[in-house]
Amino acid sequence: MQTERHVRLFRNGRNQAIRIPREFELEGNEAVIRKEGGRLIIEPVIKTGLATLLASWKPLDEDFPEIDDAPVIPEDIF
Repeated sequence: MQTERHVRLFRNGRNQAIRIPREFELEGNEAVIRKEGGRLIIEPVIKTGLATLLASWKPLDEDFPEIDDAPVIPEDIF
């Protein structure tokens, strides 16, 4: 795969745009763009599920306190 290719910039309404060549296509349908000096960095947004997020957290080292209050009894209000 090529690591560099010359492309043209164009206007799409009030935005400047670029067509991304097939060999540089990103996965998904969202990306993050940021500017570092004179460079634009475009990275795909990698969405992870809730299970992956929870698995990445460290376990708590503290115990939860005992709760002395009884749970609230639900009431029908009509």
